Amino acid sequence: MAAYAVTLITYISLWWFGIFNPAIVYDHLGEILSTLIFGSLVFCVLLYIKGHIAPSSTDSGSSGNIIVDFYWGMELYPRIGKHFDIKVFTNCRFGMMSWAVLAVTYCIKQHEEYGRVSDSMLVNTILMLVYVTKFFWWEAGYWNTMDIAHDRAGFYICWGCLVWVPSIYTSPGMYLVKQPVNLGLQLALYILVAGLLCIYINYDCDRQRQEFRRTNGKCTVWGKTPSKIVAAYTTTSGEKKTSLLLTSGWWGLARHFHYVPEILAAFFWSVPALFNHFIPYFYVIFLIILLLDRAKRDDDRCKAKYGKYWKLYCEKVPYRVIPGIY
Repeated sequence: MAAYAVTLITYISLWWFGIFNPAIVYDHLGEILSTLIFGSLVFCVLLYIKGHIAPSSTDSGSSGNIIVDFYWGMELYPRIGKHFDIKVFTNCRFGMMSWAVLAVTYCIKQHEEYGRVSDSMLVNTILMLVYVTKFFWWEAGYWNTMDIAHDRAGFYICWGCLVWVPSIYTSPGMYLVKQPVNLGLQLALYILVAGLLCIYINYDCDRQRQEFRRTNGKCTVWGKTPSKIVAAYTTTSGEKKTSLLLTSGWWGLARHFHYVPEILAAFFWSVPALFNHFIPYFYVIFLIILLLDRAKRDDDRCKAKYGKYWKLYCEKVPYRVIPGIY
């Protein structure tokens, strides 16, 4: 959180005091993204080679297929030296911070172009900054997500965070720079409040599960003792362990309900562009595909891990993402 705050405050301060004009970033965005595309590809190749010749831990290995190894990665936690975690850098320090920095950049560029910032751009920027700030506030919980705990560092994760996040995730704001929309105070506030509510629910879903895990189930969920399933499993080394599967609160609505407010939040920071073009909604569509695929992969992984306990869990929480529908 501190690194994020320092980055954003420094960036805005440099603009405020006339030391650096962030609009330059927008003006050279094509060159920047082209460099990121090529540079990140080289980075992923080097990461693939490192996984073969100098893995950072025993939690690595090859599938025997070059394409699969390159795309999905060789190592779960690749490092340079003892302290530089590559996934933390690509996912958090670069990917998420660039999202916030570019959101501010687009806002400043529109101000430079038109002498004002449209209410649509303000809503878009505020919601994206709140979402990214929420991410860094909750960053410790991110270590338990699929990105960190299960997906290896390959093209899928690293190229995605180095290129796809700064280019596609920020695209609604990028679009609004040259196509400002006047929403009017009432509509702007409706969208802003709806977006903030979705971000809060997304946060509360993660907070609820994190608190449940931290207390080993000895907490309250929505004012009640949480219902749960004690699931036994065997690790790859043959060690027998147990996990608690939460079946109440947000997690009683659907197994991946937290994806619903995340998708809706993305919609609300895209919809200020209204419906004049498809481009602002490309990210939302991509996010739906990404999260539905992630939900399925997570379910498949848990089914293999927990066996009969996962079947019992699915009986208690039958919907994967959308309650009553899917």
